[in-house]
Amino acid sequence: MLKKPVGNKLIRKRKEMVTDPIADYLTRVRNAVKAKHRIVDIPASNLKKEITKILFDKGYILNYKFEAENGPQGTIKIALKYDPETKVSAIKKLTRISKPGYRKYTGSSDIPRVLNGLGIAVLSTSTGVITDKEAREKGVGGEVICHIY
Repeated sequence: MLKKPVGNKLIRKRKEMVTDPIADYLTRVRNAVKAKHRIVDIPASNLKKEITKILFDKGYILNYKFEAENGPQGTIKIALKYDPETKVSAIKKLTRISKPGYRKYTGSSDIPRVLNGLGIAVLSTSTGVITDKEAREKGVGGEVICHIY
């Protein structure tokens, strides 16, 4: 705990503990979409940065920026994407698949198809964090992190 002096008293400030950072990442994005926010700030990690790059490459988010000034790893600023006329988000659903208590691994021949190929599955493989389509092309399996559509 950090002690912060206020006047002549010491106030203890607690650090935020997150047991599943990826679930926290997905929940922050999901909550920002529901609240129709334009930008969401998320504490950064290398895995979260890779997932953000995949979201951008596949067109689910408008833009992103990695800022190194806040905290040891910095933050990720994500600009969410909405339809200009209907104001509907490009992200319909984010689902965490592999959890800390129950890891979900898949072989290269059993990689799941999300919404019959309309969505994407994000996998953590030996070649890095990639989508289900890229994993099928490379012939690698790994841990299924989440489904996005």
